[in-house]
Amino acid sequence: RAHELVVKMILEKGRVLQTEDGEATVEFEEVALQVDTPLAGPMVSPHSRFQQKFVEQYATDLLHGSHASFEYDYHSRLFDWGERLSVEGKPVHVDQIEYIAEKLKKSPVSRRAIAITWNPVIDEQLNDCPCLQLVQCVLRDGKLAIRVIFRSNDMLTAAGANMYALVQLQRSIADRLGVPCGTYTHISLVPHIYYIRDMHDIEPFCGKGAFIQPVQEVCRACGRCDRSKKA
Repeated sequence: RAHELVVKMILEKGRVLQTEDGEATVEFEEVALQVDTPLAGPMVSPHSRFQQKFVEQYATDLLHGSHASFEYDYHSRLFDWGERLSVEGKPVHVDQIEYIAEKLKKSPVSRRAIAITWNPVIDEQLNDCPCLQLVQCVLRDGKLAIRVIFRSNDMLTAAGANMYALVQLQRSIADRLGVPCGTYTHISLVPHIYYIRDMHDIEPFCGKGAFIQPVQEVCRACGRCDRSKKA
């Protein structure tokens, strides 16, 4: 439901912008989504292109790694941070999720149980650099809450899978600590939708204007319903 609501907000209230890569987007100001019961179903919107099988595989790749080759992957950034870095001549390998679990075991009230993904040595030169930037876990009221921050986030096609996988990460850390999951908070600093590239993905959310009334530029680009002809 959070995924559907943020898509609606961006399409109806966002501003159109062409990115530095020449992509047509509609974007909104920073947004925070909080899900009080992140493991309650349904966890995947029926309007999304990526359904249960896909998001389960995406979560598995984040938690356990994948043999696929990418410019970066979240598993290595969270579980083996430090590529191309060295300290006193030794390569840096930091399992940040292990650190989070151990930090909270030693100090349950800690605010320092965080993991980062950005590596300036690599990412300042990448065309496709990490969107997820920071993960923070806190133990409050006997539950593990997780907060994640994205510098930029494709809220139409990527956010649903991102949220699903990060909730599975939350659950795995909570299991290590022997506590239930608390809230899941998803912060996107530049939430956006690629309204031309992903036009076919917008239509199931929009329902030809029945569910969402997008800004004029999006409707004109789509041209699939009566509303678009009036835009």
